[in-house]
Amino acid sequence: MQIPAFPECNHSQVQALHHHSDCELLTLFQRHPEDGKYFLAIFCRYSPIVYSLIQHSVRSPAQTHYLFAITWRHLFYELGGIDISQQLAQNFSLQNWLIQVTALCINRVELPAVEEINYSLQSATPPLWCFMEQALDSLTPRQRLMVLMAQTFHWSESRIAAYLQAEGEMISAHQVRQELEEGYQLLELALPEDICEIYLKRSRQLSQERAELEDIFRLNPLEPVFEA
Repeated sequence: MQIPAFPECNHSQVQALHHHSDCELLTLFQRHPEDGKYFLAIFCRYSPIVYSLIQHSVRSPAQTHYLFAITWRHLFYELGGIDISQQLAQNFSLQNWLIQVTALCINRVELPAVEEINYSLQSATPPLWCFMEQALDSLTPRQRLMVLMAQTFHWSESRIAAYLQAEGEMISAHQVRQELEEGYQLLELALPEDICEIYLKRSRQLSQERAELEDIFRLNPLEPVFEA
């Protein structure tokens, strides 16, 4: 099984960061959380190493892709907490650190059965999944739940309304439709602008058509992210 290629690594915004050292990229990532390109640059530089380690530890391609995404999700949040100044004093190596964290994920993550995995690496690469999860966290609990019901479980507006009514929420199918459209727009606004340009192929702007909104956010993500 070959190491997959990621088209985002060829984007001009990512290519322009090739001259930065690991520590410079990590510093920029921590200082500019509103930009996604610095994490993308780290991902593109080290995804072959991480993938190779996982590939040699997991037999199934589906489980390999799943663990690869889970590992990068963990790395996404861990990278933000590294004390760079302290680590530099200890001759910090980002590559060695990534290898160690990947090994921990390989040993500790309990993989689901192949038939239970609903993740597609081609539909949502790990960086896009990380930024989508971050954007989902910006929604209200009800908005988040409705978006997940609509996009992950493909529930109709009437079914979502019936479920919420059973939970004591006074809401109609028409109101569900309105809140879903608002939720999609808020998701788009919550994504870093460079992530919209790299993945959505345009500058961030509010999409007015319902079909366009659904196309943007129908990413076949990992189900564990979508726990209500």
